[in-house]
Amino acid sequence: MTRETAIFAGGCFWCTEAVFQSLAGVEAVESGYIGGTVPDPTYKQVCGGDTGHAEAIRITFDPLVIGYDDLLDVHFATHDPTTLNRQGNDVGTQYRSAIFPLDAAQADAARAGIERAATDWPAPIVTTVENASEWYPAEDYHQAYWEGEGQRNPYCMAVIPPKLAKLRKGFGDRLRSA
Repeated sequence: MTRETAIFAGGCFWCTEAVFQSLAGVEAVESGYIGGTVPDPTYKQVCGGDTGHAEAIRITFDPLVIGYDDLLDVHFATHDPTTLNRQGNDVGTQYRSAIFPLDAAQADAARAGIERAATDWPAPIVTTVENASEWYPAEDYHQAYWEGEGQRNPYCMAVIPPKLAKLRKGFGDRLRSA
């Protein structure tokens, strides 16, 4: 079986994780930190904005079911790639919109995905394509957050359902069957 990995940052990882876990062909979504300078950062350190890391998700997927380009399209449709270092009330470089390609083909696809998505947004896309650096998994309590604590968290209840609605509207044919 062929499995591939994609790493995206699009604001709060609780919110992006919930979106990608809903897709057919996505086998795992792990919340974590990437793109910074502090080894083995904690959530508190990353939230402080001083480590350079982005809150991100690492997606393991079956390319025979869903392609990297499809994941990019979902990424751009379910967060605002036009706001620099912010998603809604989350502000700081840790909430930047970024793609961390794992090889040259993913880097090319990321740039093409930005061009494809640009026509859907009224402002320029500020998503960065950054070299993938060391990946640090977030603490256990952040994993599968929406499925557990998230549905009792007022912030998540305000932010995640609209993202899932966008996903259903634009990518209903890509969702997992119940």
